[in-house]
Amino acid sequence: MFTRTTIALALMLGLAVPAYSQPKMDTDEQKTIYSIGVALAQSLQPYYLTPDEVKLVQQGLVDGLANKPQVELKDYRVKLQQLAQERAKVAADAEKKEAQGFLDKSAKEKGAQKSETGLIFFELDPGKGDKPKATDTVKVHYHGTLRDGTVFDSSKERGTPATFPLNRVIPCWTEAVQKMKVGGKAKIVCPSSIAYGDRGAPPKIKPGAPLVFEVELLSIEAPTAGGPPGGPHGAAPGGAGAAPGAAPKAAGH
Repeated sequence: MFTRTTIALALMLGLAVPAYSQPKMDTDEQKTIYSIGVALAQSLQPYYLTPDEVKLVQQGLVDGLANKPQVELKDYRVKLQQLAQERAKVAADAEKKEAQGFLDKSAKEKGAQKSETGLIFFELDPGKGDKPKATDTVKVHYHGTLRDGTVFDSSKERGTPATFPLNRVIPCWTEAVQKMKVGGKAKIVCPSSIAYGDRGAPPKIKPGAPLVFEVELLSIEAPTAGGPPGGPHGAAPGGAGAAPGAAPKAAGH
């Protein structure tokens, strides 16, 4: 359920850039306040607003700050959730339709192995160690991109490997990494159905988006009494607060 604070922040996200000159951002405090707008903008992305709808949001913000709202917010909290879900579904359907050609082309590339789930697996280096089980904790280096090549999460760029339980990430990772041996490298293409699904992992991963990862399996970690640390993405591969990216944590699962 949306809280009053969450909705207020979300409403501010889509504000159009005003016609007057840009405010100064010379001090750290000014930059901090500017970052509020950036944070709000990310929160509003699930609504996929049109320019005309942004104007309505702007009016709502002005009225709200003046304590003169034209509607009762409590009457629209559920509708806000429903709107976000409906817009995400439309966006996901459009993205999956556009991405189908990319997936079909990837499946026809040399060395591609496509499974019943839709996973497309390319072995780049076979490795010489053991293969992990779904219940194992693994240490990996990975580089995640969208279908257009945009990087959304990368342990390689951070210079720090990710360690995570293999059964607590997106299904694509659970399936693909079990095909690898320690020391091996692979490229995996994940359709949205075994990645983040129709919800995506905004703002970087759109609803319905396929994902591409280059993965190096560094080791299978010994179990610890306190349990394994969070893995790729604990939030979403590439997503904020996750491990790799969020996990790649199951989407829609």
